[in-house]
Amino acid sequence: MLPTRQQAEELLKEAEKCNPGAWVNHSRVVAHCAEKIAEECDDMNSDKAYILGLLHDIGRKFGIRHLGHVSDGYSYMISLGYDEVAKICLTHSFNIQTTDVYIGNFDTTQEELKMIQDTLETVVMDEYDRLIQLCDSIAGPEGVLDIEDRMNDVRQRYGAYPKEKWDSNLELKKHFEEKTGKNIYTVVGKDVFKP
Repeated sequence: MLPTRQQAEELLKEAEKCNPGAWVNHSRVVAHCAEKIAEECDDMNSDKAYILGLLHDIGRKFGIRHLGHVSDGYSYMISLGYDEVAKICLTHSFNIQTTDVYIGNFDTTQEELKMIQDTLETVVMDEYDRLIQLCDSIAGPEGVLDIEDRMNDVRQRYGAYPKEKWDSNLELKKHFEEKTGKNIYTVVGKDVFKP
């Protein structure tokens, strides 16, 4: 189940009041990119893509956490009955379905980590999971970034970027370029869109 577009906007506004930061505009950029790419895909719903993109980081509402924002977002969306959003809150950080290549601090409880790992073992990724993973890897708070610039920024901030995850992100870009038949940066208006 999904919230409406308006409900999703309200959830993000409420979350921003709890924990303001660059993550909010980043979420808006992800939503924009997801919507624009989905519009070019016959088998995708652009409103659904926008909502999932807007709320993928909603766990940040609860404070500054690394891996913890994944479990916070998942649990929060489950509590509201938004299981499709909950799934994205979890999968957006794991285009390779393991916590082994997670970039950031493992700041979860043992129970939270087990929930993430158990869910990753059983979840079946679909085109929406892959779309939000791609959009997350090209979205900065000021607008759309080159995917390699974004990954280098993450590498600089955290000291590493696993090659397997890097290659997987480039494969996601290639996948959606083949699917749309267009350059992804053109589709999302990389040089013109500002949140």
